[in-house]
Amino acid sequence: MARNGVAPAVLVRTVLALIAAPLSAGLVPLATSRTSGHQQTPGAPSRVTLTAGMVIDRSVTFEPGTYRLASASLDTPVLTIRGRDLVIDFEGVELVGSSGEAAPDTFAGVALLVDGGERITIRNARIRGYKVGILARGVTRLSLFDNDVSDNWKQRLLSRVEKESLVDWMSYHDNEQDQWLRYGAGIYLAGVHHAEIRGNRARRGQNGLMVTRSSDLRIWNNDFSFLSSVGLGLYRTTGSTIMHNRLDWCVRGYSHGFYNRGQDSAGLLMYEQSSRNVVAYNSVTHSGDGLFLWAGQSTMDTGRGGSNDNLFYGNDFSHAPTNGIEATFSRNTFVGNRIEENWHGVWGGYSYDSVIAGNTFIGNDEAIAIEHGQDNRIVGNTFDGDETGIRLWANPQQDPDWGYPKHRDTRSRDYLIAGNTFTGVGTPFAITATTGVRIEDQAPQARPRVTPPAPMPDGIDAMIPAGGRRGRQFIIVDEWGPYDWTTPKLWPVARAEETPLRLRVLGPAGRWRLDRVRGATVSAREGDIPGEMTVTPAEGSTIDFEVVLRNAEGRRFGYERFFVPIDWRVSFFDVGHAPDTLSNAERFKALLASAPLARATTDRLDYLSSRAIADGVPANHVALVAEGDVLVPEGQHDLRTISDDGVRVWVDGVLAIDNWSTHESAIDTASISSGRRRLRVEYYERTGFAELRVEIVKRPVL
Repeated sequence: MARNGVAPAVLVRTVLALIAAPLSAGLVPLATSRTSGHQQTPGAPSRVTLTAGMVIDRSVTFEPGTYRLASASLDTPVLTIRGRDLVIDFEGVELVGSSGEAAPDTFAGVALLVDGGERITIRNARIRGYKVGILARGVTRLSLFDNDVSDNWKQRLLSRVEKESLVDWMSYHDNEQDQWLRYGAGIYLAGVHHAEIRGNRARRGQNGLMVTRSSDLRIWNNDFSFLSSVGLGLYRTTGSTIMHNRLDWCVRGYSHGFYNRGQDSAGLLMYEQSSRNVVAYNSVTHSGDGLFLWAGQSTMDTGRGGSNDNLFYGNDFSHAPTNGIEATFSRNTFVGNRIEENWHGVWGGYSYDSVIAGNTFIGNDEAIAIEHGQDNRIVGNTFDGDETGIRLWANPQQDPDWGYPKHRDTRSRDYLIAGNTFTGVGTPFAITATTGVRIEDQAPQARPRVTPPAPMPDGIDAMIPAGGRRGRQFIIVDEWGPYDWTTPKLWPVARAEETPLRLRVLGPAGRWRLDRVRGATVSAREGDIPGEMTVTPAEGSTIDFEVVLRNAEGRRFGYERFFVPIDWRVSFFDVGHAPDTLSNAERFKALLASAPLARATTDRLDYLSSRAIADGVPANHVALVAEGDVLVPEGQHDLRTISDDGVRVWVDGVLAIDNWSTHESAIDTASISSGRRRLRVEYYERTGFAELRVEIVKRPVL
């Protein structure tokens, strides 16, 4: 089915007006030149040797070398920079906060704190092993040029190949007190104005550049990719220009062929009144969401404001497990973007007065999906191979806790859909509970031209090159985040629970040889990269193996698995709606003495569902009791639970874990000694998602 046409003149004027306003506001004139930074005062900067706790208040360079300087907390930076008209050049210097043996979730502190000041340039820093690489507060005309803040803090993820864990979900909804700092960052800016952030790099951490309560920034030519949460995050940040950046593979909560959740990761996050920004020529692919834009809690409460009047032009928002673009409760313009292979190309819930024009949608489940939208224009887009082209609707009910629908008209109404082209689209239109939809097939003779924002001088081509790695099959997330394909890796072909286990040998082309194997046999002792091998665990109840390979350059890489089966006998009970059943010990004891709704036997307790966790039991207000016998192998081990809601565990009759409360998914651990042990688990779920995982894990080596 093909529909051709363009918007009428009134729409063209609207598009041009919306584009022109944020563009002029977003280009920030700086005194800094691209090559030299701010001009220094006469006299060459002095060269100093770095020491922990140093305060820098003049232009300096440093004696080259690797400085291993720890920081205990964000309040005790390694270096503090204060003053005006400073150029701090770290050429040849690397700051290291933690040993190479430390796990990334143990990294602490901050390397550089820029504490106020004006016209400060920091360049060429290499920083790794900290919670935050560079932290700047209350600075005017800050320049950050060519710094590398890769390999800083990140969480250990508990999601697995076959099943995610809700404990890995992020929440960036509130940052009024800098709560985002709990998730770390390569660079964190708070109250920074008229700044230029160029040529910086952050990879293999959790967050790249996080910005709050700032304005008039120029962020360009950076690489914030292969991060386990957010590439670039904005909160109450306005009037800024974001161009030519690589924000790719910022993802968690994805396992190809098993689940696509995203867990609120995003290449570009724009929250809470982040308005009047220009976002152009960026690659924002293979991330949980490409763009995740939300009006903010203040809008949700009052109905006022939003993350409004942003222009998104010429970006690539493709291959997201969830949404290429999620933009909600706000007014924005999206022109000329590539939006390919997402669950939703655009999820625009409650968007209003927005323009979606001239974009290319390819192979999305739903290319454009908008609930409760109003006065939106969908013009001149191409749709190729999407399952559904444009879906518009209103829900019969809205969340009663939201203030927004109490203050705003939230009907689904008044759309102009004109000049769009559909090729191989299963359902071009799916429109329900929506009024005032106008669809135009014919194009007027004169097609309007939309002037794109001017690229930055010397702006890089940030896009994935032709023939480059592209597609969700190239998203691999392990316990530390997304794999960056620059080093060899072993990863399951399908289920990690298979026996024998098939493993892919991934990475740059080459050869591998077996370095060592423990607790298993392997199908080959050498082979090609990329390639495949099979691992067969040794006979026995516990699966405990490790395989280590070595490539031609001598780099070791491997895969290990540890699983202790437990002979569980599980009974499920209906708690009902009696409010005191769970808090009243006698009532709960009586419940467990009654006939269960269902019984099961299993070698693992591992439940996760928004519905019933087992056949024959309700989705909510359910409890279970599980008793199990286990042989704990020799060594140092912990008993670990993940629970939503309450859980308590006894080991040989002694209470070892007690989190008997209604809570979101949480981790609890207790040591468990080797030998034969008897376990008892009690668990309940009130409402919403249920999660229960009980397992024996090897204690981390510190």
